[in-house]
Amino acid sequence: MITGPLAISDKTLAVPVIHGSGDFAIAVRRVMLEHDFDCLAVPLPPSFQADTEAALAHLPGATVVLQHEATDFDVQDWAPGQHDDDPSTTSRRASYVPIDPCQPVIAALRTAMGEHLVRAFIDPETNPWEPLAAVLPDSYALKQVSLPQFASAILPALPRPPEGQPADRVNHIAARIHELEAQHESILLVCSLLDWPWIREAYGTGGQLAEEIDVTGTLPLAVDPRTLAFVLGELPFITGLYETARSRLDDDENLSVDGLKELLLETRDRYQSEWKSRARQVTPQLLSTFFRYVRNLSLIERRLTPDLYTLVTAAKQVAGDEFAITLAETARDYPYAQPLPLDEIRIGVGRGQLPGGDQVDLVSRLPGPPLSWRTVRLKPRPPQPQQDQWQLQWDPHRQCSWPPEDNAIERFRTHVKDSALSMLGADLARSEKFTTSLRDGLDIRETLRNWHTGDLFVKVLPPTRGNLDCVLMFFDSPADPRDYPWRITWMAEHNDESTLALFATDFQNELAGPGIGVANYGGAMFLFPPRPVPEVWADPRFDWADTLEERLLAAACHYSRERHVAILSESPPGAAWRRIARQHGRKLIHVPLGRFSQETVSRLRQVHVLNGQEVRSYAAHFIRKA
Repeated sequence: MITGPLAISDKTLAVPVIHGSGDFAIAVRRVMLEHDFDCLAVPLPPSFQADTEAALAHLPGATVVLQHEATDFDVQDWAPGQHDDDPSTTSRRASYVPIDPCQPVIAALRTAMGEHLVRAFIDPETNPWEPLAAVLPDSYALKQVSLPQFASAILPALPRPPEGQPADRVNHIAARIHELEAQHESILLVCSLLDWPWIREAYGTGGQLAEEIDVTGTLPLAVDPRTLAFVLGELPFITGLYETARSRLDDDENLSVDGLKELLLETRDRYQSEWKSRARQVTPQLLSTFFRYVRNLSLIERRLTPDLYTLVTAAKQVAGDEFAITLAETARDYPYAQPLPLDEIRIGVGRGQLPGGDQVDLVSRLPGPPLSWRTVRLKPRPPQPQQDQWQLQWDPHRQCSWPPEDNAIERFRTHVKDSALSMLGADLARSEKFTTSLRDGLDIRETLRNWHTGDLFVKVLPPTRGNLDCVLMFFDSPADPRDYPWRITWMAEHNDESTLALFATDFQNELAGPGIGVANYGGAMFLFPPRPVPEVWADPRFDWADTLEERLLAAACHYSRERHVAILSESPPGAAWRRIARQHGRKLIHVPLGRFSQETVSRLRQVHVLNGQEVRSYAAHFIRKA
């Protein structure tokens, strides 16, 4: 005997579900494995049964079962000159059943077929189909409450189905349950959460069978893998994780959240593989910031789990457009997309393109909560054919920089110079007892040493001796010359810019827009105040240098008017570099690259090369900064 709040009778147990939810699919499977049933009843019409059960054999490949609806023609709307295929005269419409592994109804049918249970499709035949949808609580709540508690909690908020087809459906299903109970001792009914209380109410009155109508046959179709996001209830990537866990008999109870972590890790790997040295460092701290952002956005929208819009928005704000685009592309990838012996349909928002090219309005037979489609503005990487076209139009005699990047790198040069100057004479610092002035700050170490005396000690730094007019930055050392084929010396455009000599990646390998190339610094030399110097990379006086770094170092020591040269690098200068400095009567001041964040360094290393100054007027529209 079946009892409990979800029991419709002593023979029938109802499992109210939210269509398209992986959590509810797991809940349905759990109920079927914990109890013995003779029959499974699902809210689909009998005309769908044969093709739906046949389509289950194609899982994990995603398919749909389509049924065209009869079109009522109005002769009065016809006018001379109009054709029958004119979209303004007729609008074809069809309903479909998504064969989705995360659909609770499909999961129930899949389990029932495996257990050889009787399947009953008890929805009435309809033409047209009128779906019901409502905003419902997040199904993630099933992790904390039981299914009966979840259904009972939202029972007072469920609206009564309106008169017409929705009310007739409820009465028909109730009458069909009475018929099934005459044949079976234990029945499981999987139905929408919106229909459950009213089916139970109609069962008490006996229900009423709907009038039989003629409908067209159904058609199984494969789904274009690029449009799976419009068919599957969960994200295609998450759906693939559910299917993988099912095939491996792994735990899939927490995939609605753990799957998001897997999605982010896969996105990070793809992002770093695609962008390589230009990729932003996706550190554990950045991922933690991302998930906090996602949590806050989800709570603002009164959700427990995020949707794709929330994920992409957070990725854009935290890690940039490139990472957000990679996340969106990864989320829509379904690992089990495979060629099927079926014709293919392309599905969009409420529309579908049939194999023959005709378009129809589509409505799901298993509708989930209503969706709101929102737009996120992202700047994608231009396609390769377009980049090739821009490359053919490139004028090699007209090259300039992008001013916002010039300002950023000059500010960074000033910061490195100030850091190097602060190191001059730091070893000559002394401590003295505090009297009337803190001088250069409290000396904590010396004060603790004299704690027993009660005296305070302050630092006294000697005045800076000398100045700096040359800064070297080596972002990648030792540098492979094959990675940095672009080498050039740029003169300053005004007095606030440095004379710049650099080696970088080839900017023509990636064009961000018409006349806009993208490169990455390997190393650079900055002379400030600016002055004209011969081309460093063609100067025969430096041909003895064996590496790119040594050539820039030799040029810096040669053109510097000061005794000290600042050098920013990962490791301190070796014996060879110090020997070059001594030969020119210079002394190197090392500023560790590790003092600065990886995000800052990654942004500064990226340089955009413009094909003429007129490109600066529209460059900001194409340039994407991480």
